[in-house]
Formats: sequence, C-alpha cells, structure tokens
Amino acid sequence: MIERKIVIGLITSTEYLKRIRPLWDTLLLESSTAKMLANWAIAHYDKYKKAANKEMELIFFQKVREGLDKEIAEEIEEDILPDLSEEYSTEDFDLEYLIAESLTYLKSRQLLRLGEQLEALIDNGKGSLEERIKQAELLTSSYKPINTRVDNSIDLSKESSLDRIRKAFEEASECIIRWPKQLGTFWNAQFVAGGFISLLAPEKRGKTFWLLEIAMRACRQNKKVAFFQAGDMNEAEQLKRIGIYLTKKSTLEKYCKEHYEPVRDCIRNQMDKCEKKERECDYGIFSEMEESDIRLLPMQELIEAAKEVVEYYPCHNCKDYNDLKLGVPWVSYVPAVDPIESEDVVKAAQKFFIKNKRRFKIDTYPNGTLSVDQIISVLNMWEDEDGFIAEVIIIDYADILVPSTSTEFRHQQNQIWKDLRRLSQTKRGNILPLVIAPTQADAASYKAYSLRLDNFSEDKRKFGHVTAMYGLNQDPLGREKAIGITRINEVIIREGEFSMNNEVVVLQNLKQGRPYKQAFF
Repeated sequence: MIERKIVIGLITSTEYLKRIRPLWDTLLLESSTAKMLANWAIAHYDKYKKAANKEMELIFFQKVREGLDKEIAEEIEEDILPDLSEEYSTEDFDLEYLIAESLTYLKSRQLLRLGEQLEALIDNGKGSLEERIKQAELLTSSYKPINTRVDNSIDLSKESSLDRIRKAFEEASECIIRWPKQLGTFWNAQFVAGGFISLLAPEKRGKTFWLLEIAMRACRQNKKVAFFQAGDMNEAEQLKRIGIYLTKKSTLEKYCKEHYEPVRDCIRNQMDKCEKKERECDYGIFSEMEESDIRLLPMQELIEAAKEVVEYYPCHNCKDYNDLKLGVPWVSYVPAVDPIESEDVVKAAQKFFIKNKRRFKIDTYPNGTLSVDQIISVLNMWEDEDGFIAEVIIIDYADILVPSTSTEFRHQQNQIWKDLRRLSQTKRGNILPLVIAPTQADAASYKAYSLRLDNFSEDKRKFGHVTAMYGLNQDPLGREKAIGITRINEVIIREGEFSMNNEVVVLQNLKQGRPYKQAFF
C-alpha cells in the first residue's frame, strides 16, 4: 500500500519529487513494478523538472513498443494508470503526510537492505572471516541513514507562509459536528478539527449515552467516526445501545411502557405572565405559584398537572426565551411500545448506515488492555486496508486506557492525556481529527450541584491537555434525573472566555437511548 502511494506521488506531484529526489534510491523499493514506474517518473523529472502526470501514459505505451513484458504491462494498465487522475490530484492530497510516511518506509527498507548485505558478507563473502568482518565494518561505517525528520518550520518572510496562515484559521473554525439551537450556541465552537474534548462526570451520569449521541450526529453529518470501547461496555452492550438509539425503543419491557418525557417550556407561559402574540397558549398552568417553586417541581407533580389540563401547550417562540433564560421543563405523554427485536435493529442499521453510506467503525477491548499507541496502530491499519481515515475519534473512556510507559500511577495518567492530545494534533491523510474522551469525576462530585475544577480524579494536569472540558450535572437529590434533565457546564475552555457558571439545560429520554432531545438556557 505505501509503495503504491509513493509511486503515485512520484508520478503526479512535482513538489513531492522536489522534496524526495535528493534522498531517492529506487533499490529501496521492494516491488519490481514499483521500481520500474519510479525510475520512469524520476527520469522524467530529471529531464523536465516536473511530474509526469498524464504523460506517464505516453511513457508507458512507449515502453510497451520497446518490448515491455506483457504481464507487467497488463498489471500497470489495469491497476495503476486508471488511478492516476484520481488518487493524488485531488484536494485531499497531503504532501507533508506522504513525505513523512515515505521517508519512514524508505529508512526501514534501507536498514533491512543493510542487514541483508552484512549477512551476505559474513556468510558468503570472499576471504577469511577477519577480512569479511573488516568489509562488514567498512560497510557499516559508510552507512548514511535517510533523514526522516520533516522540516515543518514556517518562514514568515516568504510568500509560502501565507497559505499556512490561511489554513490555520480555516482549520480553527471548521466545525466538525453541529447541534441546533441552544446546545449548538453553547458548544458548537469547540467541536472543531484538532480539538480534544472531554466530558467530566461521576459514574452513571450518561457519559456513554453522550458519546453515542456525538457519534451518531457526526455520522448524520457525513463524518467518518472511529469509536474505541476501552472496557466500559462489551461489544454486544454497545450494539444494543446503538439499536435502542436507532429505534427509540428499549430491549427491556419496563422501559417500553407508557411514560412522560420532558419538553421545553417558558416560565412566563406556565405562570400566565406573557402577553406576546406569538405565545402558544392562552392560560398558565401554575399561575398561582412563585417562580422559585415552579423551578423545583418534581416529575410527579408535572405529570399530574399534565393529566389535568391536556390542552395546555408549552411555548418557546420569542427572543426573550433565550436572552432572559426563561426555560423550564414541561412533560409530554409517550405511549407504550413493544420491546425491540434483533430484526428491528438490523433494518434500522441497514437504513441508517448502509443505505446512506455512513462510516462508523467500533473496536472493543477488555478493560485495562487498550492504549493510545494501540489506537494509533488500529487507525493505521484501517487507513491501509480500506482508506478509512477518521474525522471523529471517540474513546470510552480515557481513565481506563493503558499507559504507554510504566511509571508512577499519577504520571501514567498524565502521559495518557498527553498522548490523547497528540492524537488530536496529528494529521492522517489531510484530516486533523476531533478527539473526544470522557473522564471520571471524584467522589465529591456525587454531592455537587455543578462540577468544578476541583472535581478532577487522579491528576489535575489533564485540564492542561484538553481544548475543552464540560461537566455533566444533576442535582444530588435526584429531581433532575427523574425528570430527564442534564445540565452541561463549562469546566475549562482553552480558547476564549469561559465560566463554570455558564450552562445549558438538556432534556433527554434515556428510555429511548436519547441523551439529547431539546435544550434551553
């Protein structure tokens, strides 16, 4: 696969040839066909100082007329030439990535070749053993390794730097996943290429539900998603969650019964203190109550009120609703359904993923076995095998990853977070991925109304590696959990102003596998 990329780069990219030519040695390639094509491309560049591109077809047919082997000619004509106009002439061509990949491969081939030459000298060379050893030492001393370091520096005194500046601003503002309305206003700006986002929450606060919501929304927006399950769930559990999400029905009968789910409403509508013409309702449901009491109503009282006045309509139509943070929950009736069966999920998955050609890869590991290095290895394999390059990489979750080095536990955790940040900063192809990995909050978080910086677990240095961290909050007494409310607040935002008091209220229905239905401020 890499030799194919190198050869097509030699044929189609003048800039690639300029950079690689001073170090080039065709003998380092393994495939005889690759060597032949590379020699043709290099010869054309040496003569004309530009890549052959489509002229390679003329070169090929000239070689055929000169007696090129028939089998080799058929291989080139069927497998190589048809791809030249597509593979590296598009805007997806990433010069720096291909050069770095090429140099690493050529250096490995150079070392293998040196080993083969040394072995041949010692085992089959001429002269005595001492003479052969001297020849091997001479060969070793003359070895000059290929420099695999790519110069990524920017010279701001040159015109070429301007393109890098433009690209930096474009990438910084490229939103990878978008949410609508209030939730979008709250956090869309952080879901960008190269971002590293974490969700901070105690156990059973819905972190995995949110990761699936993020993954599925990314799929809907035609982003390639890689989901690494580090041991919080097994593969069957993960696939069941996806099935519940797609069908909005549970596998368990107790979650399929009739129930009420939260919907957004306005406090002025409920108190009958609105006279705007765009109001949905002409009376209030809690007109005799104080605002502070309404905002603390438990789920059962909301349900009883909804049963009494079936013609009450929630409202969120005016500009004041957002600006003045007038949002409160109301409830809506959800009828009973039959539990989902496997064929329901198969049909839903076929429609959502296969019919719409949405790419979503899941890789599942036992707890305590997955590392960031292994994630990188899998991503490399997926790219080589079928060209899959993830735009969104999700890890469930960071705290159960295995460290790449064996040191004191706290330092191991810091290394994991450094490695995750590196993952978000490393281009693959021409893609800078968005990385998302939640983390466990400390024991004190169970009693906290809203999470703060001091609710970290293990190592506070993780805050220094993320581009954004959000807290998933519910009140300690369980009112919000019973209604289906999660408050998301800013814990840390690297770029721009932030406050841990900034939050958005999200309404959810986890019986349907949906951690996000609506939101309000």
